[in-house]
Amino acid sequence: MTYTCLRFAVAEGVAHVTIDRAAQFNALDLTAMEELLDVANRCSTDPAVRCVLLTGAGDRAFCAGGDVAGFARAMESGEIAPLIQRMTAALHMAISRFAWMRAPLVGAVNGVAAGAGLSLAAACDLVIAADTARFTSAYTRIGLTPDGSSTTFLTRLIGPRRAAELHMTDRVLTAEEALDWGIVNRVVPAASLAAETGALAAKLAGGPTRAHGGVKRLLQTGLADTLESQMEREARCILEMAQSPDGIEGVTAFVAKRTPRFTGA
Repeated sequence: MTYTCLRFAVAEGVAHVTIDRAAQFNALDLTAMEELLDVANRCSTDPAVRCVLLTGAGDRAFCAGGDVAGFARAMESGEIAPLIQRMTAALHMAISRFAWMRAPLVGAVNGVAAGAGLSLAAACDLVIAADTARFTSAYTRIGLTPDGSSTTFLTRLIGPRRAAELHMTDRVLTAEEALDWGIVNRVVPAASLAAETGALAAKLAGGPTRAHGGVKRLLQTGLADTLESQMEREARCILEMAQSPDGIEGVTAFVAKRTPRFTGA
């Protein structure tokens, strides 16, 4: 498929996904969201994809959220309801695909992450931010409420009090504040962001992809179920991994004191 709002390529196990609307601060219109869903479907079903690296084009924005100018046009024409329904359906399914796929999703936040951009960053498994990045909810600033999973993932990361503060006051966090709050894993100089995130993605792509997927599934259910139910999931998952090719290779390599050669199986 040819994309108009995204750049997509797979190399050495890493799927590189770039939101390519720099002139619009990488804001997401309906086409961009539908293309993101297509990419998420491809990444979640292609065994060659062992890590996904998500970023925005240019150096000003990771993603500025939804395309507000498009919202205004739809309001004027009376088409806002079907537009919002189609946009949220595509965006939410894309985030669900990313959340449940085996491959880790790494966010490279290279600038402003606002609205749905903040949601995308929160939905990533690991995030590295440039020191120039900024984070804000921005939804209530224009009289709207959050979408894109942020009331789930962001609340898990920072807690309900801070999530309420971000969503209700539209406070802007610096990269260092986002690190302190737990929204990102690391902050690096902007000039180093591509190299740092590329190295992390390559490391994850060379790891035990099936086990990474197991970790992701367990983290999804860990806060939503009882202790006993979650421990039963853990028991079943580690048993599955212990019988997998990568699990056997990992244990064998450890005993032999050599570096394991994982295949993702």
